[in-house]
Amino acid sequence: MPVLIGGFGNWLVPLMLGAPDMNLPRINSFSFWLLVPSVIFLLGGGKIEGGLQTGWTLYPPLSSVSHSSGPSVDFGILTLHMPGLSSILGSINFLTTLILMRGPEGRLDRMALFCWAIGVTTLLLLL
Repeated sequence: MPVLIGGFGNWLVPLMLGAPDMNLPRINSFSFWLLVPSVIFLLGGGKIEGGLQTGWTLYPPLSSVSHSSGPSVDFGILTLHMPGLSSILGSINFLTTLILMRGPEGRLDRMALFCWAIGVTTLLLLL
């Protein structure tokens, strides 16, 4: 999901708005680079003390402490928080770009449907 919204959104939204780039380029870069350590922690968490033991859903069994103890599950939890923070930062960036970086004739009712879809999606991510 972050790749679809972040990747296509970063490419198409400035083109459709007539803007040179996203409004907050440093936050844009930071939200992308948060995804890289997240994948590293996900892959590395499986190699610590017997692995995550959570399955493909990353949902640890809560019936006993033995399955969810140790630092490997902490890495799994951190792996889930980092893309969440990346999505929040990307949402802030998209909303500020959609509101502030429209062209001189860029009214809200004349924006492309894709820009509206990104705007509604990012607004829902922030709520």
